Amino acid sequence: MTALEKYARIEAEGLWRQNADSQHRNVIVSVGQATLTIIDTQDRPLAHWSLAAVARENPGRFPAIFFPDGDPDEHLELSENESQMVEAIERLQSVIEKRRPKPGRLRILITLSVLCAIIALAIFWLPQAVTSYAFRVVPEIKQKEIGLELLGYISEYTGKPCDSALANNGLTLLRNKTIDGTGTLYVMPTGLNQTAHLPGDLLLISRELVEDYEDPDILAGFIIAEQLRYEEGEIFKDVLNMAGTFATFRLLTTGRMPPDTLRAYSRDVLIKPQANIGLTTLVKRFHDKNLRLTPYAYALDMTGEKTFSLIEADGLAGIDFVPSLPDGVWIQLQNICGG
Repeated sequence: MTALEKYARIEAEGLWRQNADSQHRNVIVSVGQATLTIIDTQDRPLAHWSLAAVARENPGRFPAIFFPDGDPDEHLELSENESQMVEAIERLQSVIEKRRPKPGRLRILITLSVLCAIIALAIFWLPQAVTSYAFRVVPEIKQKEIGLELLGYISEYTGKPCDSALANNGLTLLRNKTIDGTGTLYVMPTGLNQTAHLPGDLLLISRELVEDYEDPDILAGFIIAEQLRYEEGEIFKDVLNMAGTFATFRLLTTGRMPPDTLRAYSRDVLIKPQANIGLTTLVKRFHDKNLRLTPYAYALDMTGEKTFSLIEADGLAGIDFVPSLPDGVWIQLQNICGG
């Protein structure tokens, strides 16, 4: 049985006045599902109050005084003997209040839902969207500018790239032989393990690769492998991902990235492991450049056990070949860092 059904037949005696100037009258009070009815002793209706709009003047005290909300001059008094009617009125008011729509609560729920959606977009969608947009619209010349900035920060750890008027000619010839002159080669004096690359097709070479081998084809092989990593990867997107959303916004709006972000990324360049290259892709590039695979394979593993597939794929092994650089030019290049 619901509260509405439980109190549907309750009646009580009370005192009622219509306004402040009226005399109190003995009345009979009954409750319905949503109304309180007041009738006189001759069973004539005097007033109908909506239970949802009934207020109590003196909660917890008797005689209980009720009035229509907004009109305290009209009121109804119920003695303590009619406590069941008082309980019924307050109980029914509570049920009606619970069933009443809560527009304010709905607005709060809608607002919270919208805020949650905005926050979710900001956390999960916005960073990736900003990064993808910047990757598409930032021109290559700006990417190279960022790459040169990174090179400056890397030089703080490795020293400035080696430079020699005599040796630079050999570096140019080697670039034309291996990467068709598309990128720029830099020989770093210390701190770099083999090779790395930066945005703008800047390829960094360890000094040891230039000075420790007698065969220029070994250095050429490392350059080809690193160029493939550059082509297969997305180095500029990697920079943007590490920089984060705010730094990427700054790049889009001002054309600059925070120096601290670039300095942090420059350290990663020196320590992160090199990405693997597919065997088929690497072999094809060597063949396209008419370059021997065997010297490069033994430079990676002096036993040849781990690089046997490269040695086996060398189509120039055992036949006459033209080295990547003439002996004299190679010797000059080996002295690019001062010997």
